[in-house]
Amino acid sequence: MITWSNVLIMPELFHFQLDEEENNPSWKAIGYSGPDTEFKEKKKTLHQTSKEEDDEEVFGPLYKGLVHLNYPRDIFSDSLRRFGFPVSVTPPTNKASTISSPSLVIQCDAVVVGSGSGGGVIAGVLAKSGYKVLVLEKGNYIARKNLSLLEGQSLDQMYLSHGLIATDDMSVLVLAGSTVGGGSTINWSASIKTPNHVCKEWCDRHELELFESKLYKEAMDVVCEKMGVQSDFDDEGFNNAVLRKGCNEMGYPVSNIPRNARSDHYCGWCFMGCKDGKKKGTLETWLVDLVKSGNGAIIPGCEVIQILHGEKKGRDGKIAKGVAFAIDYNGKKEICVVESKVTIVACGALSTPPLLKRSGLKNENIGKNLHLHPVTMAWGYFPDAPELWPEEHKKSYEGGIMTAMSTVVADFNRSGYGSVIQTPSLHPGLFSILMPWSSGTDIKDRMRKFSRTAHVFALARDQGSGTVVDSPNIISYQMTDVDKDNLRKGIEKVLRILAAAGAEEIGTHNNKGRSLKVKEVSYHEFEKFVKEESLMSFTDLSTPVCSAHQMGSCRMGTNPKESVVNQMGETWEVEGLYLADSSVFPTALGVNPMVTIQAIAYCTAQHVLEVLKRKR
Repeated sequence: MITWSNVLIMPELFHFQLDEEENNPSWKAIGYSGPDTEFKEKKKTLHQTSKEEDDEEVFGPLYKGLVHLNYPRDIFSDSLRRFGFPVSVTPPTNKASTISSPSLVIQCDAVVVGSGSGGGVIAGVLAKSGYKVLVLEKGNYIARKNLSLLEGQSLDQMYLSHGLIATDDMSVLVLAGSTVGGGSTINWSASIKTPNHVCKEWCDRHELELFESKLYKEAMDVVCEKMGVQSDFDDEGFNNAVLRKGCNEMGYPVSNIPRNARSDHYCGWCFMGCKDGKKKGTLETWLVDLVKSGNGAIIPGCEVIQILHGEKKGRDGKIAKGVAFAIDYNGKKEICVVESKVTIVACGALSTPPLLKRSGLKNENIGKNLHLHPVTMAWGYFPDAPELWPEEHKKSYEGGIMTAMSTVVADFNRSGYGSVIQTPSLHPGLFSILMPWSSGTDIKDRMRKFSRTAHVFALARDQGSGTVVDSPNIISYQMTDVDKDNLRKGIEKVLRILAAAGAEEIGTHNNKGRSLKVKEVSYHEFEKFVKEESLMSFTDLSTPVCSAHQMGSCRMGTNPKESVVNQMGETWEVEGLYLADSSVFPTALGVNPMVTIQAIAYCTAQHVLEVLKRKR
């Protein structure tokens, strides 16, 4: 299989490398501070503190609800019992533990696989309602004091497959969260409600009445209030200021992006975890409800190997029984089983389909209809000269990652398919991977300009789709010609925005490495460059395409021939088995998906509550 690691070359890897003091010799030359300087000082203080009242600040608000797999067997079992979970332990034997004869059996009302925007919400709602909920998370829990805010370490610790995922033909590079809190822990804080035209499409065309129901509107309000979503900011970071200024100069629409963070949250490192908890992902909100309720626990670093289900008594069909996961005791693999009244899978659109498949589910739609929100970028260099750009102190990697957005080519009012224009978070490693390579001298010059190079991207609501079945690392995907055209329209506007904002030089990530000194060319030369760069190819690996959103691989619908789950989030195939993540989206969304995932999960939770009431 091809991954990023097959195509990275030493100059790119160099920017991830650290010395004994966690510094890189290039940082000073490129104007990069490394981890947030305020966080560095705060981290020293946190490591020195020993007061119990500082525990939440040091470890984060979930530390009292964590049960770790590396605990000795008796401590692991006793810890679960203290949370109120009945646990049965089989004495160790020479025989290997199996699912039919597990070494440990844990009982609960609901088991939730995954702790991100879907799993976190449903776990918090159920636990706060008085039900015993066990959350199993494949990723690790990184406490605030243990965040590194370093690219290499963060990708390794907090991203699926260490951040090294691409489609099978390398046409799209994919980033997906894999840590407690999932994508909500490492996303860019954009908190946009499901657009009205999408709700209407899902209701009318896909016959899913949920999305224009009173419950769904209430769900969006509830999750936004929980996350403290608001649109103000005290100061705007470099990339977003460039986007806003360029749009204003061009007369393009530009609006504030709602964020799940306070107005004073000026942090460009949040894709490596939130240093102070101001970004309200699920590990700062819904999972806190779970822990404070006293009805739930979280087991991090726990990968579920199978969903358990059996025949319904006296009736046709299957019913969910729980899940199984493996644990290593003294080098010996043992199987643990969680028996539950309901089972919720929320592993994300890349990991949910493989889990369902290896658990014996046969629905032919599992793993199909995958959407990726393909993204392509352009860049503009702004020298730190006050006569050219008044805020010369600002750096490209600092400030709120997303505060501004343009819908100039989004086509919301007609087809509903187009591109939105936003800004990314690029620190030196990812920056150097995406920038085109033409020579050693050129890449050194590009890196020297890193801290004053703004990036703006176009994100397409894709009609093309792909598949993921056997593994989250094996993805096939194809954009349609319409998708490519929408990206080209978007990048054409992006280049104009960068130039209008005052960039000295502009370019794209096309491997030809072409750029243009804006102020040194004629109008006709500028127009020729913009036209040629916006007609770039997306089929021969000449232009990097990225994805930070994955959706639709187990989509919701009205019948099992076309979908995997019904409007309540329950699988057609197994009663009591629910999906609560972006995999259930009927189509691509077109905007950042966190609010939509949480709102759907909240609605699914209401149905699960009714089921649990009947099972009491």
